[in-house]
Amino acid sequence: MRSRSLRAAGPRTFAAVAPVAAVLLAFAAACDRILPQRVDHDLPPIEEIEAVYQRHGLVGEVEYNGNVVELRTVQPSDQLRRGGSLWARVGPYIALFTPATREVFSTWEGVAAARVITRTPDGDEVARARLARDAMTDVRWRRSLNLLGHALREGTERPTRLEDLVEWGEEHTEYRYNPEYVPRPGGG
Repeated sequence: MRSRSLRAAGPRTFAAVAPVAAVLLAFAAACDRILPQRVDHDLPPIEEIEAVYQRHGLVGEVEYNGNVVELRTVQPSDQLRRGGSLWARVGPYIALFTPATREVFSTWEGVAAARVITRTPDGDEVARARLARDAMTDVRWRRSLNLLGHALREGTERPTRLEDLVEWGEEHTEYRYNPEYVPRPGGG
């Protein structure tokens, strides 16, 4: 009796369910196009990141700190002597707001941020700045690269170009300066 009722209900049940199944399949297909696909958040070997920075002329130690890329670079002592706290402050932004960092972010989704740490030749930390991957839109990247270009070309003759880059960096990054190189206002 049980098999007979299933057999009898089969064609009618299928006829009633078929339109609903078709709608569900169409919805599932649409969701597949609408919803974001799984993004590979794996990090590449650090040598690949290092190669990007080297290709763009940046030299230093590159390593991961979690999913943050850290570039540790040496800032020349004579630059700090001649330029004082302004050069100490601008140091990380010169290496951070580069086509290399932009390439790292656009190539590897798993990189959450980039941090540049500048040190003296003796190893003392001068400054650091951390740029989150979502802090920069295309327009902000263009502005960053423009400010960097002016700072590199004209910074020695026109220190205001360096100040512009520092202000931009302080607005868009998390940063910290060593008080030995960048005294706090009021001496504290």
